[in-house]
Amino acid sequence: MRIHFRCPLKDRWTPSCWPGLRSERCVGRTDTAIRPYVLAELDKAKQAADNRDASGAFRHLENAHVLGQESTYWHVVVHWLMLIWGIRQRNGREVVGQLIRIVGAAALTAIKGVPIGNTGGSNVSPIKPLPVSSEHAAIIAEAKGMQD
Repeated sequence: MRIHFRCPLKDRWTPSCWPGLRSERCVGRTDTAIRPYVLAELDKAKQAADNRDASGAFRHLENAHVLGQESTYWHVVVHWLMLIWGIRQRNGREVVGQLIRIVGAAALTAIKGVPIGNTGGSNVSPIKPLPVSSEHAAIIAEAKGMQD
């Protein structure tokens, strides 16, 4: 049994397709500024998944996580997609880990309670900060500059 999560309008694997999840009240300036970069990684994750490259898809989800983790909205969305990935891969450890991380992302992101650079997968401690690549650091700095 395969689980499919596709947008009926654009055939995209993006959060804008999920009714009720995207409300203007829950989207701030950080969310808007980082959006194109996170969506680019989510599109790459979808392309990899469509090509049956599960590890490539997860790598792009990790990139999206690093980019979006300072935004509560994108942080929760990426963990949701990692949960879907875990379900599709029948990876119980990832599923349980992502359920815990979704709650943590929703509760802690707004108060800066997340470790910067953490890739978000269950193969990494949820409290361990990791180095941010220079490419991602530049994108994050640009997005933060756009919100001023």
